[in-house]
Amino acid sequence: MTLKPAVRLLALAAPGIFAQSPPTRPAFNAFEVATIKPTSPDSRGRFIRMQSVNRFYAQGFSLQALAAAAYSLTPRAISGGPPWTESDLFDILASTPGDIQPNLDEQMAMLRKLLTDRFQLTFHREPKELLIFAITVAKGGSKLKPSTAPPGTLPELINTIYPEEKGGVHALLPARNATIMQFAAMMQRAVLDRAVVDQTGLSGTYDFDLEWTPDENQFGGNLPHSVESTKPSLFVAMQEQLGLRLEATRGPVQTIVIDRVERPSQN
Repeated sequence: MTLKPAVRLLALAAPGIFAQSPPTRPAFNAFEVATIKPTSPDSRGRFIRMQSVNRFYAQGFSLQALAAAAYSLTPRAISGGPPWTESDLFDILASTPGDIQPNLDEQMAMLRKLLTDRFQLTFHREPKELLIFAITVAKGGSKLKPSTAPPGTLPELINTIYPEEKGGVHALLPARNATIMQFAAMMQRAVLDRAVVDQTGLSGTYDFDLEWTPDENQFGGNLPHSVESTKPSLFVAMQEQLGLRLEATRGPVQTIVIDRVERPSQN
């Protein structure tokens, strides 16, 4: 068999100059080490992000909100726990295995394991009809542009909160290589107080920036509000910037009912 030219050149290269195999992706079954502490009274906002390739950080989450994030639900779909599961807020700092950054699904898989091990969380599921938000295409049509990310690029959806000059804040959500279903899942986990359902029929991946002023029902009600905001509401922003509508309605949701949970040890 004749070697292809690229392979032949590599075979004749100097010793030590060889193509390296990509690193093996870890299983991401669990965090290697995790510290759980009460959220400082001075902390503001609630977010989950990777601070580095293998450093996971969550700030300002109740057990209810952690379970909602881990199982891609709205906190309203979590019930049955004692009062502290809604009122007590926690920060989590954890190390992830290997030298490859886990994607969001892998982060949530490790968070589910942490909830089981450290909070002793057990539950069962029940279908219920709840208030939901449905994402639909606006009358003028979608304004979304197909993603320009190379094949194999992981999706990115990260909320960032910025202070306003006259007080309050506004939110910026840059999304890259994301589906509308992934966008809906992120909005119900972190932003809105209802389940969010993708009813657009759009199946592509998109790059977009969404900027708006949160109201008191978003981000768990933990953000200060602007008297004179420079940004539109979420409902207006989605229509103007994305060509999508966010409609309040009712629909079936698979909820979680907590059977057992305990306050975690801090280390």
